[in-house]
Amino acid sequence: MLYKHTQKAVLVMTLLAMSIALCLVVAGTNGWNTPVGYSLYVVIFLLSVLLWLFGSLTVEVSGEELRHSFGPGFWKKKYLLSDIEKVETVRNSWIYGWGIRLTPHGWLYNVSGLDAVEITLRSGRKFRIGSDDTSNLVSTLASSIC
Repeated sequence: MLYKHTQKAVLVMTLLAMSIALCLVVAGTNGWNTPVGYSLYVVIFLLSVLLWLFGSLTVEVSGEELRHSFGPGFWKKKYLLSDIEKVETVRNSWIYGWGIRLTPHGWLYNVSGLDAVEITLRSGRKFRIGSDDTSNLVSTLASSIC
């Protein structure tokens, strides 16, 4: 493994955890066996799933490929290094948000912050991977694709 980095989605995890706590308080005051309580079961479950799936983003570079995935391995993507033409550090607009998004620059995979690595494939397709370690990722990829 040439590179492996996991970025935690601290703000997203905090907001989701606070939302779950708020749901627990509301359900506790209104009662769990009420229509509101039953609805909150569903909301708490969905928020917990989001917390689990999008709590981190892991990026790996091996001898032959670039891989990235969210949380426990959700939404895995892999690309052959031989298919990568260019890599560069970029800064995303705050409008693009976090998660999996289609932007004017191609797909964006991001859990926190605005910094990313834009990857251009030999086919011309572009995508971005958000990272709090862009310089190391770019240098690893640049040395691997030459």
